[in-house]
Amino acid sequence: MRALAVAVFAAGLLTAGCAASGPAVTVRDAGGALLTRVPAPGGAFAVSYRNSLYGTLAEERYRVQDDGGFRLVQLAADQLAVLEEYYAVPGPVDAAPDGDRRNWVAQPAQHPVFGDLSIAATALGERTLHVPGHPPVPLPPLTGASGVTVVLDVEESR
Repeated sequence: MRALAVAVFAAGLLTAGCAASGPAVTVRDAGGALLTRVPAPGGAFAVSYRNSLYGTLAEERYRVQDDGGFRLVQLAADQLAVLEEYYAVPGPVDAAPDGDRRNWVAQPAQHPVFGDLSIAATALGERTLHVPGHPPVPLPPLTGASGVTVVLDVEESR
């Protein structure tokens, strides 16, 4: 029953994403098949996951670039040690503002730009796509029998 609900939810996101114009975050399987598309008109999105070392949730936040790539702009975590020790952020770690999903935020040591990003979408890692204005999209249910690797990309919707 839960798998059916996730499939219906994903299909709804895919359909909704087709009608919007502007950037959209896409999730594809390792073979390139589209699993979902989520409009990101504000140009921001995040991927949260359960940190394997600390066992708590962390998040990488991205901003869409003019060329269609996306840049890592912020790190966030429920536990301070994830940012200070695991990511070894070079600057201060701040308490997250009211209403944030995580407790702590910091700037990463570098701000890499990605054309696409391959990630392991396992149930253990609890990878979830967050796009402002849309419900969170848990990635593991999207992988099904096709495997655990998904590829995030930003595409222009028309």
